[in-house]
Amino acid sequence: MVTMKVLMTGATGLIGRAITKALHKREITVHYLTTNSKKIVCEENLKGFLWNPSNGTIDLESFNGVDAIINLAGSSIAQRWSKGNKAKILSSRVDSLKTLHAGLKKVDSSQIQSMVSASAIGIYPNSLSNFYDGGNTEVDNSFLGEVVEKWEQEADTFRDFDFNVTKVRIGVVLSISGGALPQMARPIKSFMGAVFGKGDQWQSWIHIDDLAEMFAFIIESKLKGVFNGVAPNPVTHEKMTKELARVLGYPLILPNIPNWFMKLILGEMSYLLFASQRVSSKRIEKKGFQFQYPNIGGALEQLYGSEIKNGESSLGSLEDELA
Repeated sequence: MVTMKVLMTGATGLIGRAITKALHKREITVHYLTTNSKKIVCEENLKGFLWNPSNGTIDLESFNGVDAIINLAGSSIAQRWSKGNKAKILSSRVDSLKTLHAGLKKVDSSQIQSMVSASAIGIYPNSLSNFYDGGNTEVDNSFLGEVVEKWEQEADTFRDFDFNVTKVRIGVVLSISGGALPQMARPIKSFMGAVFGKGDQWQSWIHIDDLAEMFAFIIESKLKGVFNGVAPNPVTHEKMTKELARVLGYPLILPNIPNWFMKLILGEMSYLLFASQRVSSKRIEKKGFQFQYPNIGGALEQLYGSEIKNGESSLGSLEDELA
């Protein structure tokens, strides 16, 4: 039986591990690129290869037999936006794509059918009223907007090749294994939870399992273009915070935290807490994708119900294997 094979960057990260699990469920083999030789495994359905985007080197064997590419590589945006960190955040995304592109130029890419690159909803202008479906051309006037714009411009260079190019603009990913959610839950569990600002800023979120399934769906369906990696029902920050407190069983007793205070603590990066992007999932739904967790309450209940019941991440042994 001929099985599909996917080459992935960022496979050892939170989203990458979830996508790998979703692909394995479909009996799709995963090749992945890593800068750390200690993270390389070689198994029947999972094989690691070395690369170094900072100097443009890549093991060309990683492309052998590959039908699709998933690009998730990029340094976390949730770090202080110092001059040095800003450069690292941007270069980690651009250099990864440049290295992939240069590697593809050196091999036979005729078998490859699609390339799916992660992006972010931070490209959309900060707004309390707009509803973004992916068709707009305006870019948010912030460092985050600048990063995503340049990230997507680099992804667009893959149109040089004869395969579909897709960008997934990812929102707030909900997982108990990392990302924003544990950081939001920690102060609530310590009776220190509070709403930032007025709380009316929109947060477009997605359950990590739905996001992983979306990437797999895009590859299987050979889709191209721009899709939003968000659930159908975005909520305000106040709603998100109150729902999380409800599910965790803790009260919110502190007053709202003003913008100026968080800027004093986090600097320019505090923008992430107050930016508002209300984003639509209609495009991917019209292609036939169905969300398992469309509502914030149900998503949080599943995540924390699983944590309490199992005492471990739903990614299980795969997380340990790639960690």
